[in-house]
Amino acid sequence: MYKHIKNMKELTKAEEQVMQILWIIKEGVIHDILHHFEEPKPAYNTVSTIVRILETKEFIAHKAYGRTYIYYPLVAKEDYSNRFFKNFLGKYFQGSFADLTSAFTESENLSLGDLEEIRTLIDKNIAQQKKD
Repeated sequence: MYKHIKNMKELTKAEEQVMQILWIIKEGVIHDILHHFEEPKPAYNTVSTIVRILETKEFIAHKAYGRTYIYYPLVAKEDYSNRFFKNFLGKYFQGSFADLTSAFTESENLSLGDLEEIRTLIDKNIAQQKKD
């Protein structure tokens, strides 16, 4: 169902909002997408324009039923997230997860519970990699 886009472009904030909704609802008409926005909702024409842009960028496609178009994602959320997280990591932290983690844990005043949860996730990953 999903396709791989070699030169995937980064989405604008508005485009990403529409994609987040489509990834949740899987498919829908403009009114379905609009329904999932929080107040104040954008105008119908605004969402329609964003959807057309996303089609041009090959992030979504549609099925036509008469004059009704049902839109669905072509790009998996995980593919998009992974691609742009790696770009973010490289751009701001020289590709270092350790630098990212250090900056995040020092600046966000994480609770002891949050830090322990992070450590548990890291310990599980280490154990899994040792098995492999």
